[in-house]
Amino acid sequence: MTQNPKEEATVEMSLEMLSDAVGKAAEDLRAVQVSLDQARTDIVSRNTSVPRKVASDAERAIDQLRKTDESLQTVLKDLAERD
Repeated sequence: MTQNPKEEATVEMSLEMLSDAVGKAAEDLRAVQVSLDQARTDIVSRNTSVPRKVASDAERAIDQLRKTDESLQTVLKDLAERD
């Protein structure tokens, strides 16, 4: 099935916006990883306690990252199946 030029432009724009968002997220995730590793080192070295809320927030973030990964995999699968 052939798409009309307007639909192709919309798809191209969507993929461009997704690519930009993934690039920005990758930078942000790298910065967060550094901060998390520093916090873990500090917690261990000082033997400090951490509120349970931190663990529940971390679990929620992990769940959201998994959902995002699944969504991105679906986009890549759909792209691989195109004619």
